[in-house]
Amino acid sequence: MSDKRIHSALISVFYKEGLEDIVRMLHKLDVKIYSTGGTFNFINELGIPAEKVEDLTTYPSILGGRVKTLHPSVFGGILARRENSEDLAQLEKYKIPEIDLVIVDLYPFEETLKTVDIEEEIIEKIDIGGISLIRAAAKNYNDVLIVSGTDQYSDFLKLLEEKKGFTSVTERRHYATKAFQTSSHYDTAIFKYFNRQSDIPAFRESINSSYPLRYGENPHQKGIFYGDPGQIFDKLHGKEISYNNLVDLDAALNLIDEFTLPTFVIIKHTNACGVASRGNAMDAWKDALACDPVSAFGGVIVTNVPVDEKTADEINKLFFEIIIAPGFSEPALTILKQKKNRIILVRKETISNDYIFRSLLNGVLWQQKDNSTELAPDMKPVTPRTPRPHEINDLIFANIIVKHSKSNAIVLAKNNQLCASGIGQTSRVDSLKQAIEKARTFGFDLKGAVMASDAYFPFGDCVEIAHNAGITAVIQPGGSIRDNESIDYCSSNDMAMVFTGIRHFRH
Repeated sequence: MSDKRIHSALISVFYKEGLEDIVRMLHKLDVKIYSTGGTFNFINELGIPAEKVEDLTTYPSILGGRVKTLHPSVFGGILARRENSEDLAQLEKYKIPEIDLVIVDLYPFEETLKTVDIEEEIIEKIDIGGISLIRAAAKNYNDVLIVSGTDQYSDFLKLLEEKKGFTSVTERRHYATKAFQTSSHYDTAIFKYFNRQSDIPAFRESINSSYPLRYGENPHQKGIFYGDPGQIFDKLHGKEISYNNLVDLDAALNLIDEFTLPTFVIIKHTNACGVASRGNAMDAWKDALACDPVSAFGGVIVTNVPVDEKTADEINKLFFEIIIAPGFSEPALTILKQKKNRIILVRKETISNDYIFRSLLNGVLWQQKDNSTELAPDMKPVTPRTPRPHEINDLIFANIIVKHSKSNAIVLAKNNQLCASGIGQTSRVDSLKQAIEKARTFGFDLKGAVMASDAYFPFGDCVEIAHNAGITAVIQPGGSIRDNESIDYCSSNDMAMVFTGIRHFRH
């Protein structure tokens, strides 16, 4: 199929930025322009002739601008199939001109949602004519080219300049694909707005921005991140961020956001291998690293305080993939940039998603995000001895970490420091034994430490093992038909145990 020349264009846009060069090029190529309202005025002020759509339809813009282009004289000229004699005969009969190019954008519905909470104003930003023009022109890509957003202006102008107003069906189909991307994204945003009240069980997500990755979880897998990581952090240094880096960053940021004291977290394969909260950055870093300096090698480091020179000097002694913090002093950056591949990120925003989803089987699994963090008032004592004040602090600390650990998960903590965790085991007893062994390997004295479990203990064996290791207080959801076994053992051995009623499975 040979290239087709653009003879006429319909232009109706909300945003005028970048439009002038296109209009001037169309005029230079002797393209007849039809336009509406503010766009017509914009083109007229450039000294370029254009015809009002109202003159074409013989109807003015009505209903406060709600109806402008919705007319057979417009849509007939867009949808007519140029190689269909009956279509062409009808155009001639009703004196409808062919329209070969449509440039249109949409009312800023998503942008309005960010700043307006008055429904009447939001509803008025639901585009009707624009979305209809986009779909019509895209449907008839064999004959019509559709430019459906300002992000396409640069490429389209280049196409006009290079091909002097001619386009191929391949090019028109490409722009049609972009048009349906625009329309589907727009409709998804509107549906999600309305569905906040209706709660129709239908899955809809649309993300237009993408971040190409070197590969997926493994080098033989392709990977793309759909979203804008630039909203979350600024990259100051290092190699390209990988799929696994992003997964670990998500785990790291979700965990660090639970803490208010100066805290360092070290993540390895989405699990914390080092966590400590202290009065300053240096002490927090040293104690976080002490949890498991072996696993920390090649990990992801996150903190909720700016990194100073002395702390950076200590951190620099470790090989790690990424560090992300609210800020870095200039001397700290100089130190940390000594490794060219080391990724250094400055945190910008907190993660605010209220839900998470994943693809599996032949669909998508959706759930609310686990935003429950149990504090002292949420703890129900079930033993004669209640936790002492320092134990309560450690129980909160340990329970936060276990919430963000792979099940089955056990966390041992003392003095706002992770001693060890047992994660991802098929048996809760195995998780506990793993944690105890690791804590002892790195020289931790578990006497007076606390234990957190992401789910209930099915038998009394775990609290017995913990007691023999020196654990004095336990936090768990409770809910086992054998809870009394654990309660009775703790009660008989001066251990404090509290139930939260909240399970934190993480698969």
